[in-house]
Amino acid sequence: MPIVRPAPAPHTPHARFANAPWHDDHPQRRALAQRLPPDHLARRVEAAVHRLNLRALHDAYAGTGSHAHPPALLLRAVLFETQRGHHSPATWFRDAHECEPLRWLLRGCCPSRSCWYAFKDRVAPLLTSLNAQPLTLAVDAALTPATRGAEDGTLVAANASRHRLLNEARLDQRLTLLAAAIAADRRGETPAVVPAWMAKWPHGRRQQQQQFTKARLQLSSRHARNLRKSPSKQTAKARVVISVSDPEAALGLDKEKVFRPLYNTQLVDDLDSPFILGYEVFAQPNDAGLVGTMMERVQVLTGRRLEQLLADTAYAGGADLKAAATAGVLVYAPLPAEPTGAVKQLPKSQFTWLAAEQTYVCPQGQRLVLEAAGAKKRSGPETVVVKRYRCPPVHCLACPLAAACALKPASGRTVSRSEHEEEIEALRERMGSAEAQALYKLRRQTVELVNADWKEHRKLRRFSGRGLERARCQVGLIVLVHNLLTLLKEEAKAKAAAAAAANAAQIAT
Repeated sequence: MPIVRPAPAPHTPHARFANAPWHDDHPQRRALAQRLPPDHLARRVEAAVHRLNLRALHDAYAGTGSHAHPPALLLRAVLFETQRGHHSPATWFRDAHECEPLRWLLRGCCPSRSCWYAFKDRVAPLLTSLNAQPLTLAVDAALTPATRGAEDGTLVAANASRHRLLNEARLDQRLTLLAAAIAADRRGETPAVVPAWMAKWPHGRRQQQQQFTKARLQLSSRHARNLRKSPSKQTAKARVVISVSDPEAALGLDKEKVFRPLYNTQLVDDLDSPFILGYEVFAQPNDAGLVGTMMERVQVLTGRRLEQLLADTAYAGGADLKAAATAGVLVYAPLPAEPTGAVKQLPKSQFTWLAAEQTYVCPQGQRLVLEAAGAKKRSGPETVVVKRYRCPPVHCLACPLAAACALKPASGRTVSRSEHEEEIEALRERMGSAEAQALYKLRRQTVELVNADWKEHRKLRRFSGRGLERARCQVGLIVLVHNLLTLLKEEAKAKAAAAAAANAAQIAT
């Protein structure tokens, strides 16, 4: 009878890492340490990274052939460089040889340029879990309640030229020329036409064709979105353009009113501490419709739900307010001024809404009649249900306020009401209180300062990599080092306060 042997257990690859050239007491590392002040950024970054659980980062190296550099050392170096405003792996490679604090952090390791790029790709999908760790530690230590936040967005230039944008016709022309050149390459012939924009070698032309094809698909999506807009908001077909070097980047005006490829970086800052509670990067040139996503990001990173959110007018749209109300979040934001048209007339706020009767009452006490209802497009392709109410002309013609209220009294005054009007009215009432105005002043002291710091000191004016995922990685690293250093600082302040209280109690006794 044959012997039945159990099937072997599946092989689980494990990560293997090379030993750093310098141990803690190595003479060269000790010599560098003597030149670092006790509160140097490198020392704080090393202490901060010690607080992280890097098991997932170690596992990301499982199955690699050669022994990799210890990822904890690489993460310390990357966070140190990020805090100094150096975001490019090429710069990390240079500084690993020239910057003494970075050499001290790396313990003599000199990773290649490709190693830095590979590390960035490995850490990118783990940044959400890594960013949750310092916030969890802060919540456990009662350093932040994480229930009140302020949201703001800033536009950051993509790593793409604003002078080389192509419309559909020009992009198709270049794809045709590339296809002809690649066909000639396969026949072993020299292409008949090699324009200045075309790669000079066959391998480069094949890569260029892949990038242009990706841009063509993205451009088709933009054309479809443009056609879904209302006719008055549509862009002429020839003016719908794309950047072939970074097709995912949105196109719009940056803070300096320059039309260019860009990404929208969103932050939610804690009102009661210096921690950043949520972050995300979007490929769109405005802030509309982002509140719901950012609230979800805050809950993922902190494990807690926001109760109050301070934002600016761009976040006071009906859809954003509805998303916040559904999640139980109170939004505080200034509403835009009511449009009055070319001729001034009484604003809609002068009309009273009767919820029980589902109609408006004008300042003279006349009830308006529901005339029509339907879905209308806003600035984008999204639609909103709008109802139109009209005051009977017979009342408007005899009304003493007709000249100031109705543009055409013979037709009657009309008032529109969107499906999100209740949320807008609730926000208007909320912002009318003195408490709301005092609370809203905290916004300029929190998230707006963080954005200013990022632009000025972290050099976040242009992304170093291309594509949405690399932009998210760069922002995620900035948030990680910010929250880690904040955690250390807040813990030190809490310990100092506790020690001072203990000394005061001892003196009192």
